[in-house]
Formats: sequence, structure tokens, C-alpha cells
Amino acid sequence: MVMLSKLLRSVVGLVLVLALSHAARAATPELIAAARKEGSVTWYTTLIVDQLARPIADAFERKYGIKVQYVRSGERDIYLRLYNEARAGRQQADVFDAIGGAGTLKQEGLIAKWQPDAITRFPADLRDPEGYWTPMSIYVLEPAFNTNLVKAEEAPRNFDDLLHPSWRGHLAWNSEPSSTGAPGFIGAVLNAMGEQKGMDYLKRLSGQGIIGVPGGARHVLDMVIAGEYPVALQMLTHHAFFSANKGAPVNWARLQDVMAFFITLNVMEKSPHPNAGRLLVDFIVSPEGQQLFRDTGYIPVDPEMAPRDPSLKPDGVNFRVTYFTPGRVDKNLPKWVDIYREIFR
Repeated sequence: MVMLSKLLRSVVGLVLVLALSHAARAATPELIAAARKEGSVTWYTTLIVDQLARPIADAFERKYGIKVQYVRSGERDIYLRLYNEARAGRQQADVFDAIGGAGTLKQEGLIAKWQPDAITRFPADLRDPEGYWTPMSIYVLEPAFNTNLVKAEEAPRNFDDLLHPSWRGHLAWNSEPSSTGAPGFIGAVLNAMGEQKGMDYLKRLSGQGIIGVPGGARHVLDMVIAGEYPVALQMLTHHAFFSANKGAPVNWARLQDVMAFFITLNVMEKSPHPNAGRLLVDFIVSPEGQQLFRDTGYIPVDPEMAPRDPSLKPDGVNFRVTYFTPGRVDKNLPKWVDIYREIFR
């Protein structure tokens, strides 16, 4: 009888583990039914439409029969639009994605405290301990260079390499106040070197005459590809990868201890279609959704899924980065912007 009781407990335990595992990988039937009843979902996104936003929307619609209305814009424009809609009492978006900057929206009570069960299998450093944002992709920031103008062996391999006289007047970066621009690079330096050494380094770097280019990191990378600048700082490595994969003369340098962060999904508190919004988030971080990120050259946040180019994903040994959470970006970005304006402008 004792042996039978132990056997029954083991079987029940195994069934429970399997059930929890299934729950962590798939939306519940109740959520799916409620989302289908709502019929549509509106997603404000920073993703490039043809590369990823449309493929995600199409795959979601095929699977669930729910229409996705996506609005593509820059991060600052999305925040302004969300805030203005909320103030006017006409919330349109159900979900939005971002890198940082959502802190104000959260403080105003505009973001729902919700995460899909699927991320319970993600490591703790890939999850929001407060339970608001959900990571959907990893962004790593490195210098990118034009391979027609810079030989691979000449590309910078550490921060000090950027101080070489040969780079004076030949470096560019995004001048907008963002983590993918000059302020983000400043944050990476301070994190890697510490405050005093980092500030000393930045003052020396200012002598290199770095060219500030407005318009976003992707715009600067396109200018590098066109040969207008040999090297650009704080570029997204996966952008360099999928441009190179299409034949563009570009590659990314392999500096250690650079900045990485998550592009995150957030569900609006007063979402017009709350269930459809949650289902879309669940789909994006599911293996099926993460496969779309991989297929298009992005870095999946799913710890069990390698990107198309495995070297893009930091391993903590041969390729070390520091992950900056949205909260950390929000807290420090104003300081980095001030340093940029003081030293480099």
C-alpha cells in the first residue's frame, strides 16, 4: 500500500509538471475565446513593418483569426500618442513595444501589471521583477563599419581603439537622446569603466570629432553602408547582420562589455481589447513567435532559441555584455544626455 501511495504521488507530480509546462508555453482556451470575441487588437510598434511587424501580424491572424492593426512609429512618438490618448479618454492601443521610457506611463497607471505564463521558463534576468513588461527580443549595441572602407583586422576591438588618431573625424553616431544613440554609448562606457575613469575616457573621446547624425540608429547605419562614414557607434548588431546578409558592405565590431537591452511589450491598463492584447503578447514570446524573430535575423529572447548567426547572442564568456533593463535606461538616460551635451556638443 505504501509503495502504491508513493507511485500515485509520483504520477500526480509528473502530471502536474507536464501541465505547468504546457501552461507556460500556450495561452489558455479561456483567453483565446475571449480574444476572438473581441475580434481585433491594436499594436503600436517600433519594429520595421516589412521585416517583422507584418509577418508577426499575419501569423497571429492565421492562427487565431484576430485582426492586428499595427501602427509603426518611433519610440518618443509612441509615448506621446499613448499619453495624449489617455488624457483625452480615447485609448486606442492595446499593446506597445519599447526599449525604455515607459516609466512615466506606468507611474500614471496607464500600463497593466501583466505577463504571459510563457516567460516563467525565462531566466530571472530576462524578466521584469515587478511584472509589467515582457521581453520579446535582445538588442546588442556595437560599432558597425563599412567593409569597403575598413578591413576586418583594422576594426576597433575595445574602447581604447576608438581613441586612435586614425579614427579622428571618421566616427559617427545617432545624436538623438536615446539608448541607441550617443547617450547610450556614454552609459555603456560609464558602466564598463566606472564613473571617474569613464568620464576621463569620454573627454578624450570628444577629441575624435565624432559626427552626430539625427534620424535614428538605422539611418546612421544606412549612411555607413552608403560609405558616408567608415564607422558608427552604438549600432544594433542584428541590423548589421541582416544588411550584410543581403549583400551590403557592413559588419559589426566585437567590443566586450557593451550595452544590451530588451525591446519589451507592454499591455495598456485601459486597453479596448485587453484579451486580444494579452494573447498577442503571449504569441510573440511563444516558440512560434520567437521563430519569426530568428528567421528575420533578430536575436530571440527565448533562451532555448539561437539567432541565425549564433555570434550575435552574448554568452557571458567570449562575448560579454551588460543588460540594461527598461527601468535602468529610464533612470539614467537624462544623465547620459546631459553628459553628451556637456562634452560632445
